[in-house]
Amino acid sequence: MNKPTTGSSADTREPSLLKKLGPGLITGAADDDPSGIATYSQAGAQFGFNMLWTVLFTYPLMVGIQIVSARIGRVSGHGLATNIRRHYPAWLLYAVVGLLLIANTINIAADISAMGEALKLLVGGKAHLYAIGFGILSLLLQVFIPYQRYVRFLKWLTLALLAYVATVFVVHTPWMDVVKRAVMPQLSWKKEYITTVVAVFGTTISPYLFFWQASQEVEEMRADHLARPLIQAPEQAPANLKRIKLDTYIGMAFSNLVAFFIILTTAVTLNLHGVTDIQTSAQAAMALRPIAGDLAFMLFSAGIIGTGLLAIPVLAGSSAYAMAGAFKWKNSLEDTPMQARQFYAIIALSTVIGITLGFTAIDPIKALYWSAVINGVISVPIMVVMMLMATRADIMGKFVITRRLKILGWLATCMMALAVMSMLATFFY
Repeated sequence: MNKPTTGSSADTREPSLLKKLGPGLITGAADDDPSGIATYSQAGAQFGFNMLWTVLFTYPLMVGIQIVSARIGRVSGHGLATNIRRHYPAWLLYAVVGLLLIANTINIAADISAMGEALKLLVGGKAHLYAIGFGILSLLLQVFIPYQRYVRFLKWLTLALLAYVATVFVVHTPWMDVVKRAVMPQLSWKKEYITTVVAVFGTTISPYLFFWQASQEVEEMRADHLARPLIQAPEQAPANLKRIKLDTYIGMAFSNLVAFFIILTTAVTLNLHGVTDIQTSAQAAMALRPIAGDLAFMLFSAGIIGTGLLAIPVLAGSSAYAMAGAFKWKNSLEDTPMQARQFYAIIALSTVIGITLGFTAIDPIKALYWSAVINGVISVPIMVVMMLMATRADIMGKFVITRRLKILGWLATCMMALAVMSMLATFFY
């Protein structure tokens, strides 16, 4: 058993910054998956610096709603699905979990395919074979490595995202223009611009991130034999709530910083050279090569593989946590497959279906689009339920969220609702 890292009352030593970072950091980094990279690349290629503001705007909202999800998990000792099952109608639970499972599986398929294409760009060979290898590798790591060791692997894997920060510094960047457009963008009411803004918002704030971070707080608690849900052990609250805040602030900052640099990289290379139509992350990497050179191309491609290895476990894991919470299954990455059979079966099934979809006639671009639609639609009711749960004393005890978190959380919820309505409106106009 590892030594406690969650600030239990019996451990008076101050944990290092690295040990304080975990669920929030991994959640934020997983947000920049290959599918998200494709969205950010298209935003930068199509609209240049005028899309940078979206990342700055969503940061405080993302922090607010992710802290809410983390606090629900750590205070109650249960993930989101278990809390929804206990306190809300069954039809809402099954609808949300079912749609989450579909959207996550499509996302896994898109990410695995993107990783295969990225490795093909770097070394040649067959993208499909690489995709199978990445899918199997991810599955084996989740199934056979205990949580405490696996989470350390994921934590270090977040460094792969620095490839996108480095890419900017190997190309010429007009920093004065960047700062100006980031704070004073040229906005547009054209359908294409609004659709891209909605896509960026939907990519930044995704339902699977809520389920994952809440469940990881539960995992962290279980890994410390002295830790208890805060509603049962309020003396553990100061250290844990402080850690959650720090972890989430840094994790979401890291996520949005990387998104900012992806948009910036494609803006200063592709957009300024007239390349405005990017559909996948692999296309973005290929388009960079003749404009920005081999080093930028290699960094961008390698980053796709690293972020995919980070995101697939989060996508598959969040589906498994949601299903397990809905049906009262035992669930923990610290358990062996024999101890939590249904939980690991969902992880395996999601990953295998994701691999298989890459060999079908399904258009990956359309599939990813509909995945984004589903994510956007289900994010709103999930966020509403989360905000209601976070203010209920029977769930949170005296740790109901503060007024500041209420404002940030409801602002994020309203923003997503407006984004979804705008997205739906594009179907008719």
